[in-house]
Amino acid sequence: MRPSGRAPDELRAISLEPGFAKHAEGSCLARFGDTHVLCAATVEERVPPWLRNTGRGWVTAEYGMLPRATNTRTAREAARGKQSGRTQEIQRLIGRSLRAVVDLTAIGERQIRLDCDVIQADGGTRTAAITGSYVALHLALAGLVERGALAALPFSGQVVGVSCGIYKGVSLLDLDYAEDSEAETDANFVLSGDGGLVEVQATAEEHPFSEAQFGELMALAQSGARQLAAAQRQALGLE
Repeated sequence: MRPSGRAPDELRAISLEPGFAKHAEGSCLARFGDTHVLCAATVEERVPPWLRNTGRGWVTAEYGMLPRATNTRTAREAARGKQSGRTQEIQRLIGRSLRAVVDLTAIGERQIRLDCDVIQADGGTRTAAITGSYVALHLALAGLVERGALAALPFSGQVVGVSCGIYKGVSLLDLDYAEDSEAETDANFVLSGDGGLVEVQATAEEHPFSEAQFGELMALAQSGARQLAAAQRQALGLE
């Protein structure tokens, strides 16, 4: 029934390649099927002005899509002179998602900036960016621990992103573009590695969805989150 031939509860082929960007303190190329996002972490020994002398650090993100990430060329936002509302919303989501699992006091007055660049888009770019950014951030913070700049990794857990939706009346996990573009309901879930909720974005594209249908989407997202968290640990050499 799915255009890809996948089962309703089946993720696309997932690949998380750590250390993809040579010069970044931490990086990961996240592949969710034909969606490819390069996530790179930069450690800055400073914080935004409003955090100076507080003893707290910050984790933030920037997101962008390359002009030929899709089947037609999209103009660079730099050429237009401003970011779109969609770009701003996505990069704020990525930053919030990562901060949810990091002890900002433990990292001291440092800022870790995640650059998420979509090389190729086939749906679910924000969720791929969140999942890959956790790997990049983990590598960057592990480097600080290795150098003695941090006593221990400041994570309270893992964080992943996964999309779900209702397509032709059926609840599906990890939508690709063919499904997402025609979905009756579109949802993005950000979850901890053990399935706890960090953020949910769910929209009825055609008509309202029921509480029971939302429960189906939630169960699919939690199943996908467990698989993605395992892929993160494998990429980091933790299992």
